[in-house]
Amino acid sequence: MARPKYDGVIQAVRYTSEGQVAWVRAYLRRGPTWSDHVLLDRQALIQQLKSGKRFFAGHRVPLMAGTFEVSAPVRLLDKNGQEILVTSDLQVAGDLQTEKDCLEGVPLL
Repeated sequence: MARPKYDGVIQAVRYTSEGQVAWVRAYLRRGPTWSDHVLLDRQALIQQLKSGKRFFAGHRVPLMAGTFEVSAPVRLLDKNGQEILVTSDLQVAGDLQTEKDCLEGVPLL
């Protein structure tokens, strides 16, 4: 079985009133297995992304253990010195119109 090409799957997100990610509920790859869901605050998620870890938006497939359906990669962008978390490829292409985090396709919690 091929090893997935991502290190974490973000299942849900909570935003602050300013539009930044407060924390996410995610699954982390631990070698050949996956963790139970964990809560990562914004700084912990940014540190993971800066260290080279790859996160995707998605969810666990019921009754299929470590199988996930993933949709879009989570990216960390720098706009005018401000770090922004996004999933949309349109925003990555340079048409970033927002200064708020936007994890499109990730349910709110």
